[in-house]
Amino acid sequence: MGAVDLSADLGFIRLKNPVIPASGTFGYGEEFQPFFDLDILGAFVLKGIYKKPRKGNPPPRLHETASGLLNSIGLAGPGADELKTIIKRVAAVTSTPIIVNVCGESDEEYQEVAEIFDEMEEVAMLELNISCPNVQEGGKCPAQDDKHTYRLVKRIKDNTCKPLMVKLTPNTSNIISIALSAEEAGADCLSLVNTFLGLAVDLKTRAPVFKNVFAGLSGPAIKPLALKLVWEVAKSVSIPVIGIGGIFTGKDVLEYILVGAAAVQTGTVNMVEPCASVRIIDEIEYLMKELQIKNLNEIKGTLRI
Repeated sequence: MGAVDLSADLGFIRLKNPVIPASGTFGYGEEFQPFFDLDILGAFVLKGIYKKPRKGNPPPRLHETASGLLNSIGLAGPGADELKTIIKRVAAVTSTPIIVNVCGESDEEYQEVAEIFDEMEEVAMLELNISCPNVQEGGKCPAQDDKHTYRLVKRIKDNTCKPLMVKLTPNTSNIISIALSAEEAGADCLSLVNTFLGLAVDLKTRAPVFKNVFAGLSGPAIKPLALKLVWEVAKSVSIPVIGIGGIFTGKDVLEYILVGAAAVQTGTVNMVEPCASVRIIDEIEYLMKELQIKNLNEIKGTLRI
């Protein structure tokens, strides 16, 4: 079989391949420049950003588990002004689409941050991280409430022009309802899932490992859970879905495409293996040739039930 088409069509943008390093696992792009050419990627998402600099949570921040990683970073970051400078540096060395992960402690802050990066020509897309705790809502994140999701997504869409990807949490009783609310409010695509809440304890101290008690679980352990949610959501909405959760190989990527994802975001693997993106893209191409798949649309959403 000859060359295969690895491109991923999201409708509003066409990526050269479906591999997108996820927010919080790829720094700001610069950190990975010594390892490989950023132009190889479909796109990449920058670490979540608030308007002002943020210290994040006290250590420990990471804890390994069987087939997974618990993190309680606390969305540490330099603030929007510093990130603007970083983006200009990164955009000067790559043509790969840059996606900004927008955070906020209030709906007002979400809007302010979104508007800042909506004005930058170097930014291809915004990812609205509605898993951030909202101070005005008593610490609950918008992605746990369909009405709040609708209100916030609509607010951002009414005040920005760039394509908007909305990142959903699995820590809700009805992710389909949340997804539909985001779509109705104008989201251009969805990314899911963020990390699952988990607990690690120290037997010697008889206390939680993390100061915040709970932390977010990622890595291979969550892949079957994430695949299920991506499949359910992709069947329920008409906008593209970006699959996230436990992706370590090209085979993992094609499985997400099979259940309905248009592309994927890789996470924990980037911290374990900095050059993982290069390997995964090569594996996708190899598998597509082996299975005689000419393009991703041939298998997208074709899971037989």
